[in-house]
Amino acid sequence: MRRVRYEHTGGPLFLEEVPVPAAGPGELLVRAAAIGVTLPVVRKVTEAAEPIPLGGEIAGEVVATGEGVTRFAAGDRVTGLCFGHGYADYALLHETMATPVPESAGAVDAVALVRSGLIALGALEAARPRPGESAIVTAAASGVGHIAVQLARLRGASRVVGAVSAPGKAAFLRGLGADDVITYDADTWGEPADYVLDAVGGELLTPAVAALAPGGRLVAYSSGGGIVQAYDLLVGAKSVIGFQMARIAREEPQLYERWRRELWRLFTDGALRPAVHGEFALADAAKAHEVIESRSNLGKVVLRT
Repeated sequence: MRRVRYEHTGGPLFLEEVPVPAAGPGELLVRAAAIGVTLPVVRKVTEAAEPIPLGGEIAGEVVATGEGVTRFAAGDRVTGLCFGHGYADYALLHETMATPVPESAGAVDAVALVRSGLIALGALEAARPRPGESAIVTAAASGVGHIAVQLARLRGASRVVGAVSAPGKAAFLRGLGADDVITYDADTWGEPADYVLDAVGGELLTPAVAALAPGGRLVAYSSGGGIVQAYDLLVGAKSVIGFQMARIAREEPQLYERWRRELWRLFTDGALRPAVHGEFALADAAKAHEVIESRSNLGKVVLRT
């Protein structure tokens, strides 16, 4: 089978031929049809001290199961998070990280919806939104962000603002229900918001906290780090909440499953529309990474096998 790999920090990425792996205990061997490309994986290629397997979101058909697997069988269509080599024709997916793909959805739909949607929905839940509150979503045109914009609206937000790196993304976000779109370098982010869902971190945390109304909540789910001054929280009785999807999957599997079912329901009902910026061949993984690095994507970036 083909697999994408790199040998040192920064790449380059290249294809290699390797044997098809065998499913171990609790694992599914999946013939991948679509693979999601995410900023955390791109950052690992450019920043990790040692080369790591390119994992992430995959969707495809189960071809074999390991010992102890009870929920899936060969022929089932699934999607989920692969922690090993995911940029490949075949990948191993642990049963607990897999979810069935309904007949009404394709592999690309599944990759664009499930993992990004789980993060968006989880971050929104962490903000404890109340109907009529206002929201700001950073990285609003990203794979996660564009779903968060829609979910905030579906959860009753009175005003949803998308924060982005470039004004050219405004039409895309307005088409998904955003009331307004701002750029990070704007002098002001407009009217204070009741909550901010932040996927950027770093230096953006300061204006994001400043954009909160008194008593507002910022949910940080970025891998970009950053520092928040305690005084900035104190004077407005504001709060910062960290959200990590892996903890929910590991410690609250029933909640994880409930969120997955809700995402599929919204998709099937036509209320939630995952957008795909582009589909790239497995051999063009480097080009897909360039799109993510440039922050130019409108929605999800996907590899096809």
